[in-house]
Amino acid sequence: MRAEAAGVALGRRYWGTVPARLRLLRAATVLLATALAALLLVTGLTALGTWDTVAGRDAPRTTSAADLELTLNDMDAQAANILLANGNAGEGRLRTPYEKAVGFYGDARRDIGHDLRTLAVAAQGDRGDERTVESLTDDFAEYQELIGRALENDGRSGGRAAALADYRRATDLLQGQLLPDSRTLVDSNNQAFNAEYTAARSTLFGRLFAVLALGALLLVLLGALQWYLARAFRRILNPGVLAATVCTLVAVLLGTQLLAASASELRGARRDAFDSVVALSRARAIAYDANADESRYLLDPGRREQYARSFLAKSQELYGIQGAGLSSYDSRLAATWQVYESDHHDLRFTGEFRRELDNVTFPGERAAAERTVEAYAVYQGDDRRIRALLAVGEGRRAVEFCMGWQAGTSNAHFGAWMTALDKVTDINRQHFDESVRAGRSDLHTELPLVCVLLLLAVVLTGLGLRPRLAEFR
Repeated sequence: MRAEAAGVALGRRYWGTVPARLRLLRAATVLLATALAALLLVTGLTALGTWDTVAGRDAPRTTSAADLELTLNDMDAQAANILLANGNAGEGRLRTPYEKAVGFYGDARRDIGHDLRTLAVAAQGDRGDERTVESLTDDFAEYQELIGRALENDGRSGGRAAALADYRRATDLLQGQLLPDSRTLVDSNNQAFNAEYTAARSTLFGRLFAVLALGALLLVLLGALQWYLARAFRRILNPGVLAATVCTLVAVLLGTQLLAASASELRGARRDAFDSVVALSRARAIAYDANADESRYLLDPGRREQYARSFLAKSQELYGIQGAGLSSYDSRLAATWQVYESDHHDLRFTGEFRRELDNVTFPGERAAAERTVEAYAVYQGDDRRIRALLAVGEGRRAVEFCMGWQAGTSNAHFGAWMTALDKVTDINRQHFDESVRAGRSDLHTELPLVCVLLLLAVVLTGLGLRPRLAEFR
């Protein structure tokens, strides 16, 4: 009986009288509004942390690993170019190609050192990546030693054979260890970025539904409070509660819109922009490796068949045409590209260029990507000319055409191709940066407003109930 009496007394205290009901409804409103504000604040801060991670860690790690692969290929190509342009211990040297190759070789070596230091810092805490970076650092030191010996041997009369043997060991180390390790880092960092993106999007959508649920519950509660006030006090509307309801409705709408926009911006940054950046970065690294294969082909007669197959394999990675060989690649490329130009949905090729054209999103991106493929086709034609010159005994002319920097030479066309490729990459990088800025900006400007509106709803509810509660004092 005592327990029952205590329950009745407790019910009367917290619900049995009009003031008790008003206080309980006020407390529930404060609790829900506070919970909603806290949820939005935590979600917003988490989203800001995600943007910081994406822009400050995940994207730079991935691009640094891709840059490392590219620069390794460039360094090896320049080493081959130095040997090719040097002539016989400097006699008959192609001065401009030699000097440019020496300069580019030094630039590549410095860039690789910087990339390795960056990746070493980024790998901390991931034992697998730490081991990969350690292996890369050790192998790169050995590679530099082999190239240094090759250049030293090539500088003395009769040293070409020894130089070529050292270069072979160096490029085998590059292909067998350095490049696979650098690709492992690209894949590892890209997968980490993907995991971060997937988890962040899942969290955003989960909390978006929670915000909708809490917001709907708070609006129902304010509606119930308005109905109770109208019934108990014979008034149609309570201005304070009405204003609180409007503030809550606006806060819920802004909050859900903010979280949905954050998810959309995150998708734009990762899928629309950065997926293309990764594909184009890979394409650029492959392009430098293919270009190095041309120099290796000219430098090393004993491995020409091997380097010809390697060049074709890399061409297929960029613009894959099933069943095409070097003799048929140009005509098949022209035919498949003509089909694409007639119908952009009819892509009869594979590879990194296909990956980019399948992900065209931004204004000007398609035209820039198409110019890249057209420049690539010109470069492919130059490769056939180099091989044709060599086949008829015009080795000197083949080297000059391959390594020259005048308009119309292979290097000039390669540079035009890389410039076109960089423009497509820049379009996607720019939109990635814009998505990051927009995501951060929306959170910085709208999140405080939403929290202020919810705080105002609490204050307005209290002000609206104050005169009613005063009637019972």
